[in-house]
Amino acid sequence: MNAICPSVHRPPPRLHIGDVSIARVEDYHGTGLTGPGMFPAWRPEMWQEHASWLVPHFYDPDTGRLRTSIHSWLVVTPRHKILIDCCIGNHKNRPSDPRFHMRREPWLERLAAAGAHPDEIDFVMCTHLHADHVGWNTHRVDGRWVPTFRNARYLFKRQEFDRWDERRADHVPRESQRFVFADSVLPVVESGQAVLIDDGYVVDDRLTVEPAPGHTAGNAVIRLRTGGASALFSGDVIHHPVQLPYPGLCSIFDDDPAMALATRRNVLEAAASSGELLLPTHFAAPFCCRIEGLGDGYRPRWHGA
Repeated sequence: MNAICPSVHRPPPRLHIGDVSIARVEDYHGTGLTGPGMFPAWRPEMWQEHASWLVPHFYDPDTGRLRTSIHSWLVVTPRHKILIDCCIGNHKNRPSDPRFHMRREPWLERLAAAGAHPDEIDFVMCTHLHADHVGWNTHRVDGRWVPTFRNARYLFKRQEFDRWDERRADHVPRESQRFVFADSVLPVVESGQAVLIDDGYVVDDRLTVEPAPGHTAGNAVIRLRTGGASALFSGDVIHHPVQLPYPGLCSIFDDDPAMALATRRNVLEAAASSGELLLPTHFAAPFCCRIEGLGDGYRPRWHGA
């Protein structure tokens, strides 16, 4: 699997934005799909022209595979502990992706190292309901899937929930999502902890859910505003840094590639204009950046660089 895992008990670095601290909780960090396996419009010159910063942190030319991360963001405000996206999870049946299938990872220990016990989580916010964003919503206890965060409210966008609700007569299945609703979403609904929300929903006067359609119909970004500063949890609007200089690259996982492209360009243009910090879900180390315009695309200014 070629994952690169940190020490389980080492506290991760923290970001501080106003009165909020943010820690990254890792579930996977290593190579993933090949360039063309992830992006059908991929061309070799795309990594070659930017090899000075893409290699080796974000692309492995020996294997042709992209280096990625799958992580949650733990957001701690003066009042609440909030998780944004819940990664892959353990013991989940994911036959379409060996990286995700029947894992046994110390993610809960990493969450503790970041400063939170599952019972301390007040809100779980999901940018969308793909398998690698909801896995730790639940864990297996006595043969049953139960919510991992028993005191939390899980916030699901109504449009996104409807897209993946397998109980609906108009449900359109997707192979990569097989079993996901049943083991990682429905148990939260049955426990009474799910809250269906719409765009504009605000948590703790600091985090606002905003529409970002295309990757999925109900895909969202989450904007943090506090103390005169801001940051954007961009989820899967952008999967990999190569999409900065080449924002036209669309993922095989985008439900509506044309809409996903329009959303990505809007997000990147706004971030370049504002200087806002981007916190994606899948960028490998150093994980987050500000961006600047570069011709028809953009280039990263890595946080801390």
